[in-house]
Amino acid sequence: MRKHSTRGVTYDRIYGMVRRIPRGRVATYGQIACLVGIPTQPRLVGYALAALRDHHPVPWHRVVNAKGEISRRSAAGFEAHQRLLLQREGVVFDIRGRIPLSRFRWRPK
Repeated sequence: MRKHSTRGVTYDRIYGMVRRIPRGRVATYGQIACLVGIPTQPRLVGYALAALRDHHPVPWHRVVNAKGEISRRSAAGFEAHQRLLLQREGVVFDIRGRIPLSRFRWRPK
Protein backbone atom coordinates (compact mmCIF):
# COMPACT_ATOMS: atom_id res chain seq x y z
CA MET A 1 0.00 0.00 0.00
CA ARG A 2 1.30 3.44 -0.88
CA LYS A 3 1.73 5.75 2.04
CA HIS A 4 0.64 9.35 1.71
CA SER A 5 1.70 11.90 4.28
CA THR A 6 0.36 15.26 5.33
CA ARG A 7 1.87 16.81 8.43
CA GLY A 8 3.04 13.42 9.61
CA VAL A 9 -0.32 11.71 9.22
CA THR A 10 -0.38 8.87 6.73
CA TYR A 11 -3.31 7.36 4.95
CA ASP A 12 -2.44 4.20 6.86
CA ARG A 13 -3.33 5.91 10.16
CA ILE A 14 -6.68 6.96 8.69
CA TYR A 15 -7.30 3.43 7.43
CA GLY A 16 -6.37 2.01 10.82
CA MET A 17 -8.93 4.22 12.54
CA VAL A 18 -11.66 3.42 10.02
CA ARG A 19 -11.00 -0.30 10.55
CA ARG A 20 -11.97 0.20 14.21
CA ILE A 21 -15.52 1.30 13.35
CA PRO A 22 -17.73 -1.68 14.25
CA ARG A 23 -20.43 -3.14 12.04
CA GLY A 24 -23.67 -1.22 12.36
CA ARG A 25 -21.95 2.03 13.35
CA VAL A 26 -20.73 5.04 11.39
CA ALA A 27 -18.25 7.85 11.91
CA THR A 28 -17.98 11.22 10.19
CA TYR A 29 -15.04 12.42 8.15
CA GLY A 30 -14.41 15.09 10.76
CA GLN A 31 -14.57 12.58 13.59
CA ILE A 32 -11.94 10.39 11.95
CA ALA A 33 -9.79 13.46 11.26
CA CYS A 34 -9.92 14.42 14.95
CA LEU A 35 -9.12 10.89 16.09
CA VAL A 36 -5.96 10.74 13.96
CA GLY A 37 -4.81 14.21 14.99
CA ILE A 38 -5.79 16.35 11.98
CA PRO A 39 -9.00 18.02 13.19
CA THR A 40 -9.00 20.68 10.48
CA GLN A 41 -8.60 18.23 7.59
CA PRO A 42 -11.68 16.03 7.19
CA ARG A 43 -11.23 16.24 3.41
CA LEU A 44 -7.97 14.35 3.76
CA VAL A 45 -9.99 11.48 5.22
CA GLY A 46 -12.19 11.59 2.13
CA TYR A 47 -9.17 11.60 -0.16
CA ALA A 48 -7.68 8.63 1.68
CA LEU A 49 -10.89 6.63 1.39
CA ALA A 50 -11.30 7.56 -2.28
CA ALA A 51 -7.78 6.24 -2.92
CA LEU A 52 -8.72 2.72 -1.80
CA ARG A 53 -8.88 0.07 -4.45
CA ASP A 54 -11.76 -2.35 -4.88
CA HIS A 55 -12.04 -5.16 -2.33
CA HIS A 56 -9.83 -3.39 0.20
CA PRO A 57 -10.46 -4.54 3.80
CA VAL A 58 -11.04 -0.98 5.09
CA PRO A 59 -14.79 -0.50 5.79
CA TRP A 60 -14.91 2.84 3.93
CA HIS A 61 -18.69 2.67 3.73
CA ARG A 62 -18.97 3.38 7.48
CA VAL A 63 -17.76 6.97 7.04
CA VAL A 64 -20.38 9.62 6.27
CA ASN A 65 -20.61 13.40 6.34
CA ALA A 66 -21.42 15.51 9.39
CA LYS A 67 -25.13 15.56 8.52
CA GLY A 68 -25.28 11.76 8.57
CA GLU A 69 -25.56 11.66 4.80
CA ILE A 70 -23.65 9.68 2.24
CA SER A 71 -21.40 12.10 0.37
CA ARG A 72 -21.84 12.34 -3.38
CA ARG A 73 -19.27 10.72 -5.65
CA SER A 74 -18.64 11.05 -9.36
CA ALA A 75 -19.11 7.32 -10.02
CA ALA A 76 -22.70 6.44 -10.89
CA GLY A 77 -24.45 4.27 -8.33
CA PHE A 78 -21.79 4.72 -5.68
CA GLU A 79 -24.11 6.28 -3.10
CA ALA A 80 -26.68 3.51 -3.55
CA HIS A 81 -23.96 0.89 -3.05
CA GLN A 82 -22.75 2.54 0.17
CA ARG A 83 -26.32 2.82 1.45
CA LEU A 84 -26.94 -0.87 0.73
CA LEU A 85 -23.77 -1.90 2.58
CA LEU A 86 -24.82 0.15 5.61
CA GLN A 87 -28.39 -1.16 5.55
CA ARG A 88 -27.05 -4.73 5.48
CA GLU A 89 -25.29 -3.91 8.75
CA GLY A 90 -28.51 -2.63 10.33
CA VAL A 91 -27.96 1.09 9.84
CA VAL A 92 -31.23 2.89 9.07
CA PHE A 93 -31.91 6.09 7.18
CA ASP A 94 -34.62 8.61 7.92
CA ILE A 95 -37.06 10.04 5.38
CA ARG A 96 -34.45 12.64 4.29
CA GLY A 97 -31.86 9.94 3.61
CA ARG A 98 -29.87 10.71 6.74
CA ILE A 99 -28.50 8.36 9.35
CA PRO A 100 -29.53 9.37 12.88
CA LEU A 101 -26.03 9.98 14.25
CA SER A 102 -27.36 10.09 17.81
CA ARG A 103 -28.15 6.40 17.40
CA PHE A 104 -25.51 5.07 15.00
CA ARG A 105 -22.40 7.20 15.57
CA TRP A 106 -19.41 5.20 16.74
CA ARG A 107 -18.09 6.36 20.09
CA PRO A 108 -14.62 4.89 20.63
CA LYS A 109 -13.64 4.15 24.20
